[in-house]
Amino acid sequence: SLRHNLPHPPPCPSRPSSYPPGVDVATNLLEIRRRLNAACDRAGRDPAGVEFMAVSKTHPPEAVRAVADLGVRLFGESRIQEARLKIPQCPGHLRWHLIGHLQTNKARDAVQLFEMIQSVDSLRLAEELQKRAEAAARTVRILLEVNVAGESTKFGFSPAQVLADLPALNRLSRLEIHGLMCMAPYAVDPERVRPVFRRCRELARECSDLLGAPLTTLSMGMSHDFEVAVEEGSTMVRIGSALFGERPAPEPAAAEP
Repeated sequence: SLRHNLPHPPPCPSRPSSYPPGVDVATNLLEIRRRLNAACDRAGRDPAGVEFMAVSKTHPPEAVRAVADLGVRLFGESRIQEARLKIPQCPGHLRWHLIGHLQTNKARDAVQLFEMIQSVDSLRLAEELQKRAEAAARTVRILLEVNVAGESTKFGFSPAQVLADLPALNRLSRLEIHGLMCMAPYAVDPERVRPVFRRCRELARECSDLLGAPLTTLSMGMSHDFEVAVEEGSTMVRIGSALFGERPAPEPAAAEP
C-alpha cells in the first residue's frame, strides 16, 4: 500500500465531489495509484517509499477539500499570495509545501505558511530564510532546487553550484536540508528526460557524501513523467493535472503586496 497520504479512494464516495466540475478526482486518484504502483514494481521498489503531493496551485479551496476528502494530506502551492488566501480556507490537518520560485522579500511569509520549502534555489535565498526563521524561532525544512538540465527558463542551482555552496548552506542553523528537488524539461516521451532524473539522484548521493549524512528526499516527477522519475529513485511526486484536471485559465496578474 502507498503512504497514508495516497489512500485507496473509496469505491462509493458518500457524496460526489462538487469541484472540479466534470472531474472525477476519486477515479483519477485510483489511476495515479495504479500507475505509481506499477512503476514501483518495475523498479523493485516499495510504494511506501514514494510520497504523493497534490499540486493545488490555481485550484480553489473547494478542489483541495474534494481531494482531502479522499484522504490526501500533502498539498503543493507555488505562489505566496495565493497560498496566504487559500490555506486558511482548507482543513487544518493538511500539510503544505512551497514548490514555486520564492523571492527573498516573501521569505517571512514562506516560513510561516509552509511545512517545507522545496524551491530553495540560491545561497542568498537560504540566508534570508535563515534570518526569518531565526526571528520566528523556527526551524525550516528545505529542499535544494537543482536545474539539472541547465534550462534558462527555470530556477535552481547548477549541479556544480549546489556542491560548491553546500558547506555554507549546511552552516545555516535554522534550515534543515532534507534533499533535492528538480523539474525535468517537458518531453512528449518521458523517456527522453530519464537522464535528468538519474543525474539528480546521483547528485543527491554526492551531496550526502559531502555532508556525511543522507539526504532522504528526492522530489521529482510530475503528471506527465512521474513514472520515469519513480523508476529513477524519486521519493516524492508532485501531481496536479492528472488529479485535478487541467488548471483553470489564470486571471490577469495582480502585483503581490
